[in-house]
Amino acid sequence: MDIETRIELVKRAPIEEVVTEQDLRTIFETYAHPKHYIGFEISGMVHIGSGLCTSLKLRDFIQAGIKPTIFLADYHSYINGKLGGDLKKIQEIGTGYFKHAFISLGLDESKVDFVLASELYDSEYWKEVLKVAKDTTIKRMLRCITIMGRKEGDATSSAVVLYPAMQAADIFMLDVQIAHAGMDQRKVHMLARELSHSYKKDFVAVHGHLLPGLQGTQRMNPTANEEEKENALIDAKMSKSVPNSAIFIHDSEEEIKSKIKKAYCPEKIVEGNPIIEYAEYLVLRDNKMKIERPAKFGGDLEIVDAEELKRVYLDGKLHPMDLKNAVSRELCDILKPSREYFAKNKQYLEQISAKDITR
Repeated sequence: MDIETRIELVKRAPIEEVVTEQDLRTIFETYAHPKHYIGFEISGMVHIGSGLCTSLKLRDFIQAGIKPTIFLADYHSYINGKLGGDLKKIQEIGTGYFKHAFISLGLDESKVDFVLASELYDSEYWKEVLKVAKDTTIKRMLRCITIMGRKEGDATSSAVVLYPAMQAADIFMLDVQIAHAGMDQRKVHMLARELSHSYKKDFVAVHGHLLPGLQGTQRMNPTANEEEKENALIDAKMSKSVPNSAIFIHDSEEEIKSKIKKAYCPEKIVEGNPIIEYAEYLVLRDNKMKIERPAKFGGDLEIVDAEELKRVYLDGKLHPMDLKNAVSRELCDILKPSREYFAKNKQYLEQISAKDITR
């Protein structure tokens, strides 16, 4: 496969940004199989924004000859108070339910490395953390805590100051050529990239689109400053801490249909419409989408791509309920392997109790 094709695979949706494309080209010229990583806190159930989007993207990376790593960030989860701050529970769920959530979506250990962070942390790693902290101001570090899903003024424990330094050190310790995350992780990647040049550990940062929750997003104030925009991003994204905003990868067909039926989806409005985004980034990413409706309402309609979807929706030629029905049907089909996997492997799903769903 030629380099340009590999670059296009990396850039495919839901990726929004590659920093930088020229650096990515250099990596492919230098490495036959570049190393990649994406890190996850261990908390509650896995939803389509984290699980499904990541699984779809890693398939692109694998096709491009990249070796992916899913980093199960147990110490990071502990610092951020996930699962009640119970480190043992975090580790058990990380190597159990959380790992198998990705396996249920078609990723396995023959193609993807699953790494529990604490198993790699040694004296050299903590030395790297201190080095990053030494080379970064407190103000810059505090600006980076938005990567934890927190706003800058939310910090309550001094341990959160270590979090960005640890995440940067993870990249250097794993010696990856590609660091992958959602757009909400951009700040720490930019910090790590700045340091990487002097550390001689250069890497490319790849940032994916964040799916909004079912409640939708509000129109961004055009005069909003950077902090306000970041806070809006945190508030709008799909989150397991707001269960009704999320579709979990093993939800039943009835749950998926019920959640989407209640979702925000105003007629002739595309911006901030979660159902439009689910169609664009999940359904239409690899296939066409069929709208099934009676002849008196226009008959069946085949949507080829996101541009066509937005055009017909803005023109009022597609009713919200018809769109919801189509997206529900397609997501039920896409998530069928995960439902079936957990039905056969109930012990992993049983690791997550009802109170853990939102933590």
